[in-house]
Amino acid sequence: MKSILLIGLGRFGKHIAVKLHELNHEVMAIDKNEERVDEVLPYVTNAQIGDSMKEEFLRSLGVGNYDVCIVAIGNDFQGSLETTSLLKELGAKKVVARAARDIQAKFLLRNGADEIVYPEKQLANWTAIRYTSDHIFDYIELGDEHAIFEIEVPMNWIGKSIGEIDIRRRYNINIMAIKKKGKLEMAISPDTRLEEDEALLVLGRHKDIQKCFHI
Repeated sequence: MKSILLIGLGRFGKHIAVKLHELNHEVMAIDKNEERVDEVLPYVTNAQIGDSMKEEFLRSLGVGNYDVCIVAIGNDFQGSLETTSLLKELGAKKVVARAARDIQAKFLLRNGADEIVYPEKQLANWTAIRYTSDHIFDYIELGDEHAIFEIEVPMNWIGKSIGEIDIRRRYNINIMAIKKKGKLEMAISPDTRLEEDEALLVLGRHKDIQKCFHI
């Protein structure tokens, strides 16, 4: 369990609050809008109405006591920038800030952010890849070059073993798990045979996965 300071309770911030609640983390949620604060009360440990650009308000929260401070402010970049800078000045251990564009990310990193998230950009990438390939079920980007894909077993692989396909040697791709009826099977070996109605979780470089699965 971690203690999280969540600042900004728009749609993105609220989704974060709900997920953190599901993961049983302790969350202090902050927003200037009373209605937004009220909406997340069922999902957070505590919440306050306040302006994160006010140093005294942030100081009163004891930001250095939180494991992670998440700045999820969406429509006020100046507010996000000032909040990020103040958090670091007040001793925040780790600051994660939201950005919509690369130029915003550069300013946030220069002013105290330890990491940047791009919710719109990341979702756009996921949507473009997911819905332009019929046999891709999910996609997780792991940096500029690598990704994990959940992908339908190709027809010409059905009935063959992982060893027979030899995907690692031929394409430099690792099969991490097999998914069937929503359940993951991690204990796989070269003798594991692939069946219809299964999906594969594969890890590799974008270009290798695209080549292997004709994406």
